Amino acid sequence: MSYTIFRTFQFHPFLLYPTSILKPRNRFFFSTTTKATQTKVPTSTQSKKLDKIPKDYEAVIGIETHVQLSTLTKAFCSCPYSYGSFPNSSICPVCMGLPGALPVLNSKVIEFAVKLGLALKCNLAFNSKFDRKQYFYPDLPKGYQISQFDVPIAAAGFLDVDIPLEFGGGHKRFGITRVHMEEDAGKLMHAENGNFSRVDLNRAGVPLLEIVSEPDMRNGIEASEYAAELQRLVRYLGVSNGNMQEGSLRCDVNVSVRPIGQSKFGTKVEVKNLNSFASMSRAIDFEISRQVLLHSQGQEDQIVQETRLWEEGSQNQTFHQ
Repeated sequence: MSYTIFRTFQFHPFLLYPTSILKPRNRFFFSTTTKATQTKVPTSTQSKKLDKIPKDYEAVIGIETHVQLSTLTKAFCSCPYSYGSFPNSSICPVCMGLPGALPVLNSKVIEFAVKLGLALKCNLAFNSKFDRKQYFYPDLPKGYQISQFDVPIAAAGFLDVDIPLEFGGGHKRFGITRVHMEEDAGKLMHAENGNFSRVDLNRAGVPLLEIVSEPDMRNGIEASEYAAELQRLVRYLGVSNGNMQEGSLRCDVNVSVRPIGQSKFGTKVEVKNLNSFASMSRAIDFEISRQVLLHSQGQEDQIVQETRLWEEGSQNQTFHQ
């Protein structure tokens, strides 16, 4: 578990330098990190024990997908956005959250939201609104995110997915809880020595659509096929390029496990850092196995609601953020 303490940041002027630097005074920027929490079962013996797990559990999976819209300008100002551009080269008083700056909604954001909502067979809200999602983080200049809460632009839809024959085949219909509009935050670039962090606000204010699915998926294959079908859909509609490597399509997966026949959901765990559909499938299957193993050993109290990151490569496991 990591704890980071921010105190007395000194901001270098945005307008004089191409990047702004968060520089701590008196070197009061530090973090203390403990070892990532893992299941008590050793990694070497875990795979052997997974084969002996009883098949009387089922997984419940839901996905929150952020789609970056391919508009010419940002959601609430006229600044353009281009992936990989020089830091803080596409910002204005609205992007920076300066006092007195008034946002003006880009009509293309609504058009793309309606187009995707119709494609997902959702019910459209003819009267909708924006809400403030308030939290503090250095890359959120206003101190809140403009999003939607209780009246999303679209809700109650579905997405049909055909499972490949090599994975059993069949047709699946996954429910869509809601589609809502929001703006993206900026980006922090941490120095290697940890003494300061640079803030890039180019991405701040870029329009997003968040698609929240119903918890209808039961394994990693279904989840990855759902995400791949959603990528194909947004590309066909022309609302986004859907490139995961650029962050244009980001998926956060919620996984829980329960005994078969039980209607009550288990404790959900959010899994992030999923950079491809293949890694999503592997991460979900690992997390299912981890939770089922704890259930089978009578240690279900160790499953807590948390955010875990997926580590691709030699480890292939999730760990506490």
